[in-house]
Amino acid sequence: MIKKHIFFSMMTTNNTSEEGSDKEETISVTFVGKDDEETHIEVPVGMSMLEAAQENNIELEGRACEASLACSTCHVIVMDVEYYNKLEDPTDEENDMLDLAFGLSETSRLGCQVIAKPELDGIRLALPAATRNFAVDGYVPKPH
Repeated sequence: MIKKHIFFSMMTTNNTSEEGSDKEETISVTFVGKDDEETHIEVPVGMSMLEAAQENNIELEGRACEASLACSTCHVIVMDVEYYNKLEDPTDEENDMLDLAFGLSETSRLGCQVIAKPELDGIRLALPAATRNFAVDGYVPKPH
């Protein structure tokens, strides 16, 4: 019982911004790759899962449209429906792009639209086996 309390206290201290502190509030996220390899990272609250993956060299493509809801290359699958239900409902634009995603599931979302928030601490996201990228080979999107 004491260990659980200490662990919880440590987690609270590590994941919560304290007044006057420069510490950023983060959540724990696990990406599960195509080979079932798990990568655990800490993601700042307010950051998209696409940005988090790219900053941590996780193979989530997401570069075809630069998070403008014009592709499905940042498709992720929320592995636990409990976490999926904590997300805001997808917009019509996101649903239209998800219809193009490879390996679509009931808990599919676009990584650019899943934003880290405290209630998502512990979320697990699977990367699909492939993506559908309709950009021409060699295409480099222009920054916004």
